[in-house]
Amino acid sequence: MHGIIVLKCGGSTVDGLSDRFFANILSLKKAGLQPVLVHGGGPAIKEMLTMLEMESEFVDGLRKTTKPTMDVVEMVLTGQVNNALTRKLNRAGIPSVGLSGSDAGLLTAKAKDFNRYGYVGEVEGVNVSFLMDLINLGTVPIIAPIALDEDGARYNINADTAAGAVAKALAAEQLIFVTDVPGVMQDDHLLESITEIEIENLIAEGTIYGGMIPKVRAAVASLTDELEEVMIVDGRQSKLSEDTKLVGTIIKKAVGVV
Repeated sequence: MHGIIVLKCGGSTVDGLSDRFFANILSLKKAGLQPVLVHGGGPAIKEMLTMLEMESEFVDGLRKTTKPTMDVVEMVLTGQVNNALTRKLNRAGIPSVGLSGSDAGLLTAKAKDFNRYGYVGEVEGVNVSFLMDLINLGTVPIIAPIALDEDGARYNINADTAAGAVAKALAAEQLIFVTDVPGVMQDDHLLESITEIEIENLIAEGTIYGGMIPKVRAAVASLTDELEEVMIVDGRQSKLSEDTKLVGTIIKKAVGVV
């Protein structure tokens, strides 16, 4: 059995995911594909930190995570965002289970740079056999990006990084970044396929700009020899093509470049 696709849902898109998005996941599943979801939760974490009057800072685009901040991150990701996604999928008729990376040693990590980022981790291992057991039961795993190190300390993992690690470990045939944009646009036209070199050219000429730049660069960073393409799709108005593939922009490695 194969055909695993990993979908990364950004924190800002979770609340805006359309009914059609969940219907499309069901269609993909009925077509024999095996979805796995990894989600973020940045806006909800920010909202909770503000409500609790806790300060936090960003270093190099990552939230510096102290122990008290980690408590909030875990509470929001596993108690709020993960539960909401799991409810929505189950309600759409998709048997799903919400997981934290600390469940069954699902994600193990080490500190990225403790002095600089605190409890922000890099994924060192993925419990593939546990995930495959769930997939073989017909269950969709929904993963909150929290991991433990060998001493049991918790780490906040960037959701893009976690999704890339899960996709690589499962030898997924595709990693899909579910965002709030249809894909990469040029002159109001959706680019169906694009290479990493073309992306840098489009950034240089200003066609890809603003918040789209980190999205496409995160997608490119996820490409490996095993994972040859990554896709960006719109979670608010996701579409399926006739051959049951989500419609968006496929990002591929440049072929034949020396």
